[in-house]
Amino acid sequence: MPPTRRLRAVRGPVARVPAPLGRARGPARATTTHRRVTCNPPASATFTCPKPARPREARIPRAGLTADRLVAAAADLADEAGYENVTLSALARRFNVKDASLYTHVRGLSDLRTRMALLAGGEMIDRIAAAVEGRTGKAALAAFAGAYRGYALAHPGRYAATQIRLDEATVTDSPALRRTAEVTYGLLRAYGLEEPDLTDAVRLLRSSFHGYCALESAGAFGAPRDLEASWDRMIDALHLTLQNWPRRAAD
Repeated sequence: MPPTRRLRAVRGPVARVPAPLGRARGPARATTTHRRVTCNPPASATFTCPKPARPREARIPRAGLTADRLVAAAADLADEAGYENVTLSALARRFNVKDASLYTHVRGLSDLRTRMALLAGGEMIDRIAAAVEGRTGKAALAAFAGAYRGYALAHPGRYAATQIRLDEATVTDSPALRRTAEVTYGLLRAYGLEEPDLTDAVRLLRSSFHGYCALESAGAFGAPRDLEASWDRMIDALHLTLQNWPRRAAD
């Protein structure tokens, strides 16, 4: 065999290979190829096509709204932020849903406020009825007034809801409001009152209790006299008035 020759590296300029015809000379440029990806797997392959991503709003978990839950939340919001600040938009934000979702459960703000009034009225009369049970005369009056005041001060937003005027059909159809009338009129009949004096006495009690609670919650009593002492004296005066109610013929 002839001896193997070792090749020596040739020093010097390296010859460049000319670019093919039709291709511009110059530095190479990175190119991005956009391909449309389609999901068409072969029949023999086991493959699941990815589902398109849902909009962010659709990934919010369902709130499980019901009319009762919505009204309870509105009552809570009224106590926290004030009755006048209860709106459908505020409730929608609380449940993290759109305003339109609420119309499945309530017809509008007016309907919502009516439902709040019925809820709060039921809660309030439950307290009052439990307080007056087994009591008569002044003891029953004081218990009634104390439960009324306690609810008004503890739940200012709910209490404000009870002050709106409801239509007669709503009042008639509400077990809570019918019970309120029964308890209140029962208290006053124990003083020997009949119509129209019953209605006049109801208005006297309501205006007295409401006025005192409204002024107290607003911090409007500036005199150093103890509030509890003034409340007790008001109950004494109301009891005396009911005992000595001026009699007159029915209108």
